[in-house]
Order: sequence, then structure tokens, then C-alpha cells
Amino acid sequence: MTQHVIFVAPFFMDATLSFIEGATHLPDTRLTVISQDPAERIPAHIRQRVAGHWRVEDGLDPQQLVNAARNLERSFGKARRMIGALEQLQVPLAVAREALGIAGLSVDASINFRDKSRMKNVLREAGIPCARHALVGERSQAEAFAAKVGFPVVVKPPAGAGGKGTFRLDSSHDLVQFLDRYPVDAERPSLFEEFVRGTEYSFDSVMIAGRPVWHSISRYMPSPLEVLENDWIQWCVMLPRDVSGPEFDPIRKAGFAGVKALGLETGLSHMEWFRLNDGRIAISEVGARPPGAQFTSLLSYAHDMNFYRAWPHLLVFDEFAAPERRYAAGAAYIRGQGRGRVHRITGLDEAQRRFGSLVVEAKLPHEGQPPSDSYEGDGYIIVRHPDTEVVQHALQTIVQIIRVELA
Repeated sequence: MTQHVIFVAPFFMDATLSFIEGATHLPDTRLTVISQDPAERIPAHIRQRVAGHWRVEDGLDPQQLVNAARNLERSFGKARRMIGALEQLQVPLAVAREALGIAGLSVDASINFRDKSRMKNVLREAGIPCARHALVGERSQAEAFAAKVGFPVVVKPPAGAGGKGTFRLDSSHDLVQFLDRYPVDAERPSLFEEFVRGTEYSFDSVMIAGRPVWHSISRYMPSPLEVLENDWIQWCVMLPRDVSGPEFDPIRKAGFAGVKALGLETGLSHMEWFRLNDGRIAISEVGARPPGAQFTSLLSYAHDMNFYRAWPHLLVFDEFAAPERRYAAGAAYIRGQGRGRVHRITGLDEAQRRFGSLVVEAKLPHEGQPPSDSYEGDGYIIVRHPDTEVVQHALQTIVQIIRVELA
């Protein structure tokens, strides 16, 4: 029997379109799309596989999502699932599902994942290690927190995503400047966290009916916060081929316990965590959605499977065929140096000569384009190989060789 599945995508970004394309392969399914962007922005080869579309003025407004879904249901029948990959969408999507009587991540759980202060409270109450934090709505609270944990401190919006609006404050002077520029109050609180020193990783995992069924571990080189603070850094993400060793036992235990405590029953989560200099671990934050920054592509290349198809299949059918990790994989993120638009790219020929056989995907900037305002940078190169050391060497060398000059 054919079922109806609704994909909510406020904007048709590249990664979102890949997930929509993946969802068009769901068996015995009529896929419809709700978006803020017009349907014409869906590439023709994907659009022809979409059964229906409804456009809304605000793709993050739960009531507009409810109204759009009901209009689609009149033509395509009751929706079995209503899904979306965007971080900022998860709470509105949960509210809409609840109003429509559609199964999925609950409203309470979605808020646990979205509100970073509430997330930390839930994790700490469950005995799961994470950085000390405080939701600050008064200047005196900020000063008291900094005095308690010491500098540096990290400040971020409670509902941030992708490192947006994240700051590191190294001294009392920095704190005063920050509070003068971004006054805090009860209506606009900020999340203050202690700065943890160590190596940053991610922990991506799949749960089905509250049961852990799969996980992946990736390493940031360096951490996203360092990248945000230094616009000259070209950075990398690496997925080692083997993550089964005992050195990762603490995050396996804490990671699965954390997503369960936050309320994820069935789905894919993306967690950022640190291995501290003293050997302990600390969880930074968690999202109940697929990872960004080409992580889903990296997972696909490392496991020789299409995670853009596996994720919607998991949410619709509660099924996930846990794959074998066949390769190490990694992405080198290329960032423009200087000011202005992209002027030229150097080092491509050398990088191609030395590592071309390892490259499985690349997106490079073109001359004249404006620089990206994202920490992901202006382009990326993905490599893979069965040997982790080969991938790590390639990544670290590529970001030294290739330069994007702005002028």
C-alpha cells in the first residue's frame, strides 16, 4: 500500500536537496514537500519524483506547516511521517507533527536538543559529563559565572547551530566588551560555558525504539571554535577507518546515554564532544538530525552506502542496516585569504598530482565569487582510502598546498 510522507525544507540548500532526493527513493511512498522556496528551485531530476508541493511564507512557523500538511493530505492521504533535516526546524516540526497526530520526535525532546542550556541540564542530571554552563540573563550573572569557572569562557545563543554567534572570551576585558556590545537580559539570554581544553570529535549515532544500533566517530582538525576565531585557518574533518578501540568506550557509553536522556527514540543524532587533556570526556552539544558540513557525504563514502537515503528510510520505516566502515574519509575545507572576492586559487595542480587518486568529491570556488560567511569555508575536497594515515596525511597537506586568494 502506498504511503504519504511529507518533507519540510524551508530552503533548498545543497544538503537539503540531497536528503529530498534520498527520500524520493523510499519504497511505496508518495513524497510531498513543504517549503518557503518555490518548487522551481528543486532541480528537475528531483522535482519529477516529488508527488506534490506546498509553499508557505515562513517555513519555521508550526501553524503554517500544519495548514500546508492538511492541504497536501487532501490530495495524497494522511501523512505517515513528516520529516526535515534543518536544525532550526526541529521544534516547529515537532509542534506541527503533534497537532497533526503524526509520529516522530516529541515536542519536549525537540526542545531538549534545541535549547542548549536545557540540554546541558538534562545531561548533567543524567550523570553525563559536559562543560559547566549557565543561562545568563543579567550582567551580574555573567560576571559571577566567569569568576566561578575562570577564563576563557565560551558564549553562544541557547538555540545556536553550526557555531553561529559563538564567542570565546579570554579575559575580564573581553567580557566587559562583549556585554557592552551584546547586552544580556531575561528576554535575550546567552549561554555561558567553561572553555574545555582537548581534542574535539563528533559522535553520530542511530537509535531505533530507544535501542542503540550504530555509531560513528569523527575528529575535527582543529576545533570549529578555533576556525571561527581565525579566518585564515583551513581545517579538516577526518573519519578514521577503525573506531572500535577501547579509547572510545567512554564516549560510546556517554553518547548513547545522552541521546536517550534527551528523548531520542528513533533517529540519527550528531553530537560534538571533547577528549580533555586529562583523559576525561565532555559533551558539548547534540542535534537530533543529520550532521552538516559534508559529514553525511563523508559517512556515505566511509561506509560505501548512501546516508542521504538511509536517514529518511530510518525515520519512515524504523529500519537501519548498520554498515561496515570500509574506508577512512575526510574533508579539507578551503577558506579564502584576504579581503574581497575570490581572485585566484593556487596549488591545485600540485594537490591533484599528489592526491588526485584519493579524491572522491570536490567543490571549489570560482573566480569572482564572494567569500563565504560560514565556518565551512569557500569550498572543500573529500578524500578516502582504506588506510587512516594516508587520509590524514592527504588532508593536512592539501590545506597547506591550496590557497584561495581574495582581492
